[in-house]
Amino acid sequence: MSNRFSLTFTALPEHIDVNDHVNNAVWLRWMEDLAGAHWKAQALPEHIDQFVWMVLRHEIDYRGNITQGEQVTGETIIREAPRGPRFNRHFSFADASGKELVRAKTTFAMLDKATGKLMRVPGEVAAPFMPDAGWDSAS
Repeated sequence: MSNRFSLTFTALPEHIDVNDHVNNAVWLRWMEDLAGAHWKAQALPEHIDQFVWMVLRHEIDYRGNITQGEQVTGETIIREAPRGPRFNRHFSFADASGKELVRAKTTFAMLDKATGKLMRVPGEVAAPFMPDAGWDSAS
């Protein structure tokens, strides 16, 4: 288990905006896809069945972009332990040369799927996403 997870994304025609590059809303979608894939890859099945995540806040810095047919590698990193219902994820998207194009931090909140109510993130839910050496605030 790991606090890091990555996927590769390709800019398709439907991702391109009037500026001839990936639209900002697509970057948000890719962040959600990346976080969801990490959750599904590492969370216990019973936790996936019991809990859902809701976005509370996005902070995004755009440093570049890609055009149709180009690829980026997106990585999500969990750097700190959850606080109450909140769990922060950091994202980085880099092009084929390794240049970081987009950097973001998203604050998610955990909800009980059955009731829809916010709840504190249990330690056993956070455990699969902890780095082996403890929380790495410098990453």
